[in-house]
Amino acid sequence: MDSILSIFKIGVGPSSSHTIGPIVAMNRFCELLGDRVELVSRVQVVLHGSLSLTGKGHLTDIGCIIGLCGLAPKDVTPEKKRAIIDAVFGKNTLNLAGRHEINFIYDRDIFFDDSMLPLHENGLIARAYDENNELIVEQTYYSTGGGFVSTAQELSSPDGQSLDEANLKFDFDSASKLAELCSVHNCSIAEIVMLRESESMSKKAVKDYCLEVYEAMMECYNNGITSSERILPGSIRLNRLAPAIKKRLDTNEKEDMDPLAMIDYVSMYARAVSEENASGGKVVTAPTNGACGVIPAVLLYIQNHRFYMDEAKIIDFILTAAAIGYLYKKNASISGAEAGCQAEIGVASSMAAAAMAMVSGASTQQVFNAAEIAMEHHLGLTCDPVGGLVQIPCIERNVLGAIKAISAAKMVLDGDATARVSLDEVIITMYKTGKDMNSKYKETSLGGLAKMVSC
Repeated sequence: MDSILSIFKIGVGPSSSHTIGPIVAMNRFCELLGDRVELVSRVQVVLHGSLSLTGKGHLTDIGCIIGLCGLAPKDVTPEKKRAIIDAVFGKNTLNLAGRHEINFIYDRDIFFDDSMLPLHENGLIARAYDENNELIVEQTYYSTGGGFVSTAQELSSPDGQSLDEANLKFDFDSASKLAELCSVHNCSIAEIVMLRESESMSKKAVKDYCLEVYEAMMECYNNGITSSERILPGSIRLNRLAPAIKKRLDTNEKEDMDPLAMIDYVSMYARAVSEENASGGKVVTAPTNGACGVIPAVLLYIQNHRFYMDEAKIIDFILTAAAIGYLYKKNASISGAEAGCQAEIGVASSMAAAAMAMVSGASTQQVFNAAEIAMEHHLGLTCDPVGGLVQIPCIERNVLGAIKAISAAKMVLDGDATARVSLDEVIITMYKTGKDMNSKYKETSLGGLAKMVSC
């Protein structure tokens, strides 16, 4: 069974679909090899579509190499990453699955092919050969956003719901079904998610993971505001701004007199996390790496400027956000390469708005309304990263996505629960808009800002 909480994955930057996904895909390829790994003399990975077009800026090639060494996204550290890179580029060797050293030549064994594979914009093919150059195994993987990976067979399955999910009493595939469950059982959205998850794991495990996600987000924020790294990696040479904003806010007493000072704080929160992601640091997909700053920024805004967030409220926040993200993943997309940045920043803003409304005392319908409002004002947002990097306009979009989430939550808290547009309707609209969007504006860096701005 897919856990709703899998929308939050602890991993590394800068991209969930282009870095974490390829790591996961190569982990799965190592598992597929199994005991045959000792027979392998050479491996080759062919990157297709968006994984090829923006792969170098998103460190897709490095992600594949890390994954082939058997290292999971959560376990990547700067030291382990450096050792792997040094071995590949310095010695032309790779420790396949962490237990079999093979010859690896980067220019031969990582191949960039801009053509799209048939089932998704983010595709790759992995092959393993023996010493006679005979093919041992080949597998095609698709990185569908948020670090989720499927084989061609899994992605083309006519029924996306597993047998386990079909037998779940508290599973839901739409906002209307979730609202019905809340009404019938007199539960909040967070409580329904807890009931759904606890059908396959203990409630303690669910709570522990929510808190682990929260702690990882806070660690990322703290790393972002204390970093001594002034320039982010990549050809743009973009300055980190979060540490400077933090210093200014801590020393400028006049900020308290500025009625708009809160925007500076939200900007600092979102930038710190997004800049840490852009540097390749430890982050949480929320629902993706490119949008990872929105939810932590709203969380920090609430707990630092609104009211105390105890463990119970933090868990409710995470569970509610996960429920909304789950609906987008199930019925639309959380992939910028498939549906534009509306599927990343837009979904993150929708998740954050719903979660803020929830912990602020909103009704179930108001929570859905907040999620709908936040997405409604991201519809049509393109994904055209300059230099193929998760920096411009991505970092600033995290700031504005967080501000829109806060505004959406406050709108519903100040009004009634009446809405002319439902969350289910806006989710389908977002997906159809993304499918209609020209591929130049969907994480290919072939149009928009990516072509207008030189770096």
